[in-house]
Amino acid sequence: MATPLKRIKLRHAARSSSDSVSSGSQPSGANEAGCRFVEGAVLRITMENFLTYDYTVVHPGPNLNMVIGANGTGKSSIVCAICLSLAGKTTILERDDKIGGYVKQGCDRGFVEIELFKSSGNIIINREIHVATNQSVWRLNGKTCNQKTVEEEVKALQIQVNNLCQFMPQEKVGQFAKMSKIELLEATEKSVGPPQLFQYHCELKNFRNKDREMENVIKEKTSYLEKSKQRYERNKLDETRYYEKKRHLDVIELIEKKTPWVEYETTRKELEGVKKERDEAKRELSVLKKSQLPMMTKIQAIEEQLKPSDTQMKTKSAAIKEASLKCKQKQDQLDRLFKEIEDIKQAFKMKQTEEEDQRKRIINVKLMIEDLKVGLAEIENQPDVTPRISEVNAELRHIQLEKSKVEEEKANLCREKNNLVAEMRMLEKKLRDMNNMMMVKEEKLRGRHRDTHTALQWLRQNRHLFSGNVYEPLMLVINMKDHRFAKYMENHIAFNDLRAFVFQRKDDMANFMKEVRDNMNLRVNAIIAPRETCSRMTPSRHIESLRRFGFFTYLRETFDAPDEVMSYLCHQYKVHEIPIGNEQTEAMITTVIQEPYIKVMYTNDQKYTIKKSFYSNITATKNTTVYPPKYLGITVDTEQKMQLEQQMKICQSRVRDIDEQLHQLQKEASALDRRENELLTEKKTLLELKGKKRQLEQKISNKQDRLRELEQSGIDLKKIEAETKEKISAVNSKKTSIVTALLAQMKLRAKLTMEKVYLALEMVALLAEKTKLTNICRESTSALKEISDKCSRLDEKTVLLKQQCKEILKKAKSICRMKPDEALPQHLHHAFTKLPDTLDELEVMLNEERSRAECFPGLSNKVVEECKKREQEIRELEQELAEKNAAFTAFRQKMSQAKENWLNPLKQLLEQINDKFSDFFHAIKCAGEVDLHFENEEEYDKYGINIRVKFHESSQLHELTQFHQSGGERSVSTMLYLMALQELNRCPFRVVDEINQGMDPINERRVYDILVSTACKEQTSQYFFITPKLLKNLSYVDNMTFVCIQNGPRMLAANKWVEEAFYRRVRRKKQTQARLRP
Repeated sequence: MATPLKRIKLRHAARSSSDSVSSGSQPSGANEAGCRFVEGAVLRITMENFLTYDYTVVHPGPNLNMVIGANGTGKSSIVCAICLSLAGKTTILERDDKIGGYVKQGCDRGFVEIELFKSSGNIIINREIHVATNQSVWRLNGKTCNQKTVEEEVKALQIQVNNLCQFMPQEKVGQFAKMSKIELLEATEKSVGPPQLFQYHCELKNFRNKDREMENVIKEKTSYLEKSKQRYERNKLDETRYYEKKRHLDVIELIEKKTPWVEYETTRKELEGVKKERDEAKRELSVLKKSQLPMMTKIQAIEEQLKPSDTQMKTKSAAIKEASLKCKQKQDQLDRLFKEIEDIKQAFKMKQTEEEDQRKRIINVKLMIEDLKVGLAEIENQPDVTPRISEVNAELRHIQLEKSKVEEEKANLCREKNNLVAEMRMLEKKLRDMNNMMMVKEEKLRGRHRDTHTALQWLRQNRHLFSGNVYEPLMLVINMKDHRFAKYMENHIAFNDLRAFVFQRKDDMANFMKEVRDNMNLRVNAIIAPRETCSRMTPSRHIESLRRFGFFTYLRETFDAPDEVMSYLCHQYKVHEIPIGNEQTEAMITTVIQEPYIKVMYTNDQKYTIKKSFYSNITATKNTTVYPPKYLGITVDTEQKMQLEQQMKICQSRVRDIDEQLHQLQKEASALDRRENELLTEKKTLLELKGKKRQLEQKISNKQDRLRELEQSGIDLKKIEAETKEKISAVNSKKTSIVTALLAQMKLRAKLTMEKVYLALEMVALLAEKTKLTNICRESTSALKEISDKCSRLDEKTVLLKQQCKEILKKAKSICRMKPDEALPQHLHHAFTKLPDTLDELEVMLNEERSRAECFPGLSNKVVEECKKREQEIRELEQELAEKNAAFTAFRQKMSQAKENWLNPLKQLLEQINDKFSDFFHAIKCAGEVDLHFENEEEYDKYGINIRVKFHESSQLHELTQFHQSGGERSVSTMLYLMALQELNRCPFRVVDEINQGMDPINERRVYDILVSTACKEQTSQYFFITPKLLKNLSYVDNMTFVCIQNGPRMLAANKWVEEAFYRRVRRKKQTQARLRP
């Protein structure tokens, strides 16, 4: 039997209550029992015009506070009041994103006030909310302040309303399992760890980042130092090579200075030798000129004798040339006459051949005439073919008429087929456009949730594995009739359901989830359609009865979907009961929300959720903004698509019929063509037979005419022969006269030739004597010329050498930086003695030194400077690297100490949590453990808490996630983890709202017992457990406090409530029941 309630605190306020609490209220009397409250515990919560309350004051107890009440009475309103009064953000509650939305409807302002226990003096925080400005006015202990001051005060009391390990509102219960290991560790550190534990963790993460930076800097510096040393070694080698090159360059410079002096001396000696050679050549030239004079006189006399003979030779040659030309002309004339005679003879032969050919043609024509006459006689004995030709022509005309009919019918069918093909292309384009719109929706699904898209591809390839209907995600199979209504569907259906697959059979869903979730490790959702269809459910009220409020349709009427999908949406989301209104509805919203049967409705841009308390019949309304659609806005008219597909089938069927008709017509046309060809062949044969007689007669006539022409055009050979002889005789006469003239010219040419020969003999004797004298003279002239040229060359060379000597001397003094009248310095003379004295040797030595110097390319004085600079840089780098290594070592020691300060207490803390967590799970006959998770011991930002649980004997421990465990299992795990934190908790209080809703009765009872035993211990923090119901026959302890929410218009006012009277009625009721019991 249940233990009676030991301690109950109730605070109620009627809606008409006029009581008020000022924002500067004095601390309550809870300090008298302050020793039982921990620092920061909640002593009092006051709400005025806040959500469902006009005015209410709640006094919680120091340990476990069970807040009980029916749905809609205002349990979660107390949670909202705690959060908002402690400067929590509205996003934590996920009820309304505007602070003004928490003021009771119809009021322009409201306030919440919370009193927190503090040993030095309680803290009262008051938050006044103004709807018009959507702003808050803060007061701390009666003094106006800003929100930051309140946040600092709350933080100082270690209150964290944004930490799920401390504050878990109703809307956040499911998010605990969604927390990552890292987030869970941070939340646990903040909630139950020492104050500096989370600070150490943050410092370690910063230290690790700085450690990486310092390590990278040291590596970079070390690498740079090694490279600098390598560059220094190379520079040092270059420096040695530079000095070696400089030594060679100095020798080259000395050789270049001596070379012009050696050139000067060589040129001067050469000039003296040239002068002596020039004087000797001039003496030889004078002797040769005196000995050559007598022979030159004889040569001139012979040349005078040769001049007349030369003139006569030229005259004779011209006359001989002229006579030869005339002979050639006469010879050409003779050749032409010979050619003319040959042509005359050839023409006569051709006439003879022509006469023979004509005689043969006459004989052939006569024979052909005889043959044609024989053929004509044979044809005249055959019958007449004209009647048969007429019959064939008549049948051909009939065939042409039939063919024209077939072609016309084929043309009509082709035109019809072309029109149908064009229509099919248009229909295909429209269907393709509709399918492309579906592809856009699919791409959006892939971009938002890739796992679901991967599972979709698997389903399309493996549909044969399922026995029942399986539908793709709702967002793909739902088709809005009008895109304007898409926003209502997306705001009404949870995204997890929009991306969920719909199954007709449970075994199909189990197989699907096993494959994609367990084997493929994909995060997907699946739902089962109701066993009995709900797709045809009718709304409780006809839409016509709601048109006066501006409603024009129900949500179900705005979209199309398969039967199972529609059944699920009607069953789960009541889409057949959700009306959609317009501006008129928005204007009459106060009246509309009073209408029965309307739970949820939509206007243009707002969604209204209306809840009525089962106990108080109070109406609570929540409105949220309807956001634009992201997925369902792409609509396809299903009826139009079905019509297009039906039209496509009709067109395809008609095209097939037309093809068959065309094939049959083609057969008929082919048969007509074959018959027409046969008749044409027959007609051609008959026409040829009929026209053959006429053709033979015409041919005989033509051949006779040809015979007469040949006989009349005969050739007279005798006459032609006489004419030929006369022509040849005339040509021979011309030949005789030309031959006579040719002989005369040939005699004249021979005479002139003889005279020329005699004259040439005379000239040869004179020329021989002249040649003899010339040869003698030429020998002496050659020697004379040679000596003369030699003298000229020597004169020129002398002048040139003088000039070269001057230039070389000037150049030598310039290279040695000497004045024009200055003698060679002694140090240069001494240095020159160590070098070769000839130009060849100097050139060889210069080339050798240059070759050695060229072995050191790219070297300059900068090499020496660079080497010194590198040396200084290396010293600085070594010093800097030593300092950084020392600093890095000290930093590592500091980080190691910080790691010990953080990790050791953390491990101890997690061991305590694990012990409690494991004990709690063992108490409910399950298994669970908590451990520290990390992959790399040095990656402090990757540390996390790993929770693993097992609810069945046959299964293994599995990590707590939002996918693997059921909703009830996640609730139990979450609750037990929070209980494990309870005794270690350094936070003043913990709030958990309706976490037991998904638990089965057995686990709920076990968790309740653990909660009571843990939260009701001495020196533990305050605990708020909000629930709409409790199981029967539960155990209760003295430290529990029950806050019963009985909010409604017909409830007893708080100031009229008498606890003793209530207890008396309860005792009388029990006594009456005991008497009536047999």
